[in-house]
Amino acid sequence: MKRRLALLGSTGSIGRAVLDVVSRHMDRFEVVALAARGSQPDLLIEQINRFSPSIVSVGDRETAEKLRDFIPRGVEIVYGDESLVSLATLSEVDTVIVAVVGVAGLRPTYAAASSGKVIALANKESLVAGGALITAAARRSGTRLIPVDSEHSAIFQCIEGHRIEDMRRMILTASGGPFWRWEGDLSRVKVSDALRHPTWSMGKKITVDSATMMNKGLEVIEASWLFGVDADRIDIVIHPESIIHSMVEYKDGAVIALLSLPDMRGPISFALGYPERLESGIEFLDFGKIASLSFYKLDEERFPMIKLVREVIRKGGSLPVVMNAANEVAVYAFLEERIGFLDIYKVVREVVERHTISNPSSIEEIMELDKEGRRLANNVIDSL
Repeated sequence: MKRRLALLGSTGSIGRAVLDVVSRHMDRFEVVALAARGSQPDLLIEQINRFSPSIVSVGDRETAEKLRDFIPRGVEIVYGDESLVSLATLSEVDTVIVAVVGVAGLRPTYAAASSGKVIALANKESLVAGGALITAAARRSGTRLIPVDSEHSAIFQCIEGHRIEDMRRMILTASGGPFWRWEGDLSRVKVSDALRHPTWSMGKKITVDSATMMNKGLEVIEASWLFGVDADRIDIVIHPESIIHSMVEYKDGAVIALLSLPDMRGPISFALGYPERLESGIEFLDFGKIASLSFYKLDEERFPMIKLVREVIRKGGSLPVVMNAANEVAVYAFLEERIGFLDIYKVVREVVERHTISNPSSIEEIMELDKEGRRLANNVIDSL
């Protein structure tokens, strides 16, 4: 029987890669629902006509009305944030791929987990903000979260078949981003510089997060929730080649690593096909052409965002929520050239320092904290 998919974030870089994998296995998958936001209506129309979903979610009524003239009559169009939750809980869907950017993925991820859907998760912010609630919901419904991030997919595969109590530590690899060996003044970094990632092709927000190393900090929090491991047992190492995606070290000294070329279709095909493996379309490794695999210690003075995230993890409570919110606001302000590159860290740090820690117990409380974090971040930006 075909797996029936709801893809949230179909026109982004992850969404496009998901549909590339699906197109290679049309006998295995049925696309029931697509959701897209942003400025690529032509791409969404193309996806609808190719994959024939029964329902599509867009951002607002105006977009929905414009779309109607270009797609088949039988396709239902819904709009607004709540429509993401509706798609994530459709009775005819069994697998939800969450590939939307930012905290917008929180509500649909929680709803999918509560409804017992298999979740292929490419939205780390959901677990950063609501990890306790989402993982608890998944346990109650008996479903599973399968990571799509390359690092977490690698960890997932490296621990499968092994006892978690035999693990000594998890090691997330980082390319170093565009500024690891940057010799210039980081205060003069332009948006175009930050978007020039050396190995991965990603969306703008995650590419800037990679440049500040916030992406790796968020991944530590995500890994902690996904695998039930204390964050102090999750290390980060710079690996510029991006061939080893993560490693797990066991108490007997053995280290298990996952290697592949940097192509998101690899972890996507693993998540969609699990427990089977599917042809993904990525090139195979040619070890004769790999001159070396190198590793370097992460310099937390050069990338203070990691140190800040570690502090936030130690203090816990609502801090990860407001930190994530502040980072989203600061990154988009940088992309709009309203603040400088180094100001991203300043904004996030200031919000973390101003926030009074609480312990949210519901999605509604988390969303209110997210609003608070955004308000504080905008206040800090206005004062710069």
